[in-house]
This record gives sequence, C-alpha cells and structure tokens, in this order.
Amino acid sequence: MSSECLFCRIVAGELPAAQVYSDAAVVAIRDISPQAPTHILLLARKHIPSVRDIAKADHGVMTEICSAATEVAKQEGIADAGYRLVINVGRDGGQTVDHLHVHLLGGRPMAWPPG
Repeated sequence: MSSECLFCRIVAGELPAAQVYSDAAVVAIRDISPQAPTHILLLARKHIPSVRDIAKADHGVMTEICSAATEVAKQEGIADAGYRLVINVGRDGGQTVDHLHVHLLGGRPMAWPPG
C-alpha cells in the first residue's frame, strides 16, 4: 500500500467511497464521475501502478479483477445486456490514478470507437 495513493487509501478504508463489492483481491466502488448509468471501478487491493507494471508474482490479479467484474455486472443487473471493461494505461491512455483499476461501464449501448 502506498500512503499517497488515493485508491490505496480507499481500499484501506481511510477514505469514503460507495463500495459495491469486496473480496481478498479486489474492491469495487462507484465512480464519482460516471460515464454511463453503471460505472464501477474495480481496484486491485495490492498497489500496482498500472497494468504495465504487473509482475509474474501478480499473475492472477487480472483474473481476480475480471471475476469480480462478472459478479458486479450480475449484481448491477447488466450482465445479460452487456457491459464494457476499460483499462487506461499511462497519461495518454487516460489513466489519472496510478493504481491498477478497471472501469466497468454499462446500462446503455456502448459506441465504437470509444474515443
């Protein structure tokens, strides 16, 4: 955990967030600036700055996040209609918090290309 990382502080319960799911590897919260009717952030409990920083020792982290996304989509009632998972990498990729997280977006049709 990084004491300066916003998402580490949320995972640790030091900062409030609208939590919708939690397990040993992942915490899921509602995005404070939603881009779709359902916009959930799936945060790795372990501080990993980005998907490009996943080490061999972290080999299961994306499996855990995707599994959690499946559960959250079911909870949110969007699993059958469909949803989008987004991983932003680096500043040009749209990453604003240096902590591994995945956006789950749903509740409306998604356009392509995404932007």
